[in-house]
Amino acid sequence: MTQRAGIFTVADMTANDVYSPEADIWGGVQLAPAVRAEMATKVYGGGATAVRALDAVSLAIPARRFTAIMGPSGSGKSTLMHCMAGLDDLTSGRVYVGDVDLGTLSDKELTRLRRDRIGFVFQAYNLLPMLTARENITLPLDLAGRKADRGWLGRVIDTVGLGDRLKHRPSELSGGQQQRVAVARALASRPEVIFADEPTGNLDSRSGGEILAFMRAAVDEMGQTIVMVTHDPNAAAHADEVVFLADGRIVDVMAAPTADTVLEHMKALGS
Repeated sequence: MTQRAGIFTVADMTANDVYSPEADIWGGVQLAPAVRAEMATKVYGGGATAVRALDAVSLAIPARRFTAIMGPSGSGKSTLMHCMAGLDDLTSGRVYVGDVDLGTLSDKELTRLRRDRIGFVFQAYNLLPMLTARENITLPLDLAGRKADRGWLGRVIDTVGLGDRLKHRPSELSGGQQQRVAVARALASRPEVIFADEPTGNLDSRSGGEILAFMRAAVDEMGQTIVMVTHDPNAAAHADEVVFLADGRIVDVMAAPTADTVLEHMKALGS
């Protein structure tokens, strides 16, 4: 792996390169991957009309880091996230959450893994309108029959600033407040990794900035791992590194991104 101007070129990596100790060192600290993909390939359709959304992608997401995934429309970024989160199946290749190969799990086991070990934040808040903010936050734990860790839950609520809104229903909350609830819900079960798909896409710049700050704090102060798909250079600038996709392949990884450097790189990719 070569490094130039803060960009790690990974287009020609093999799976072994991605998983080697050198590949998992960021800022001089070795981090075990929370999620990894090995030669992940996803093809929709068949024959002359087949679309190769992912083309042998190998990638390790280090734990306790904030990773953004970017690329032009149709680059495969959302498909990669969905496959790494166990929401979609690969055509070939493997995805691991920790040391668990998702391809070996039954539908029931995969559902349990998503519930217990993965958190989700989507562009649409996906809150249940009949539940209060607090009930929405604890819903995954309630469904799993698990009691909330009061100390952790209190810390999550403090981090996202919802202490005075816990008894409100979604209709009584602003868009930014609803997304705070969604972020808190993702954090409440203390998952191994959180996947966020355009989490600020429906928010104004101020509310979006607040959500990104909460997610950044979840990584820095709470040791969480976040993988975020975004098209917004300002959002990507909150991450520790940005993975760039084009035509279903990883073309670059940028460490210590800024909005300006991400924007310039996206322009080079034709976005």
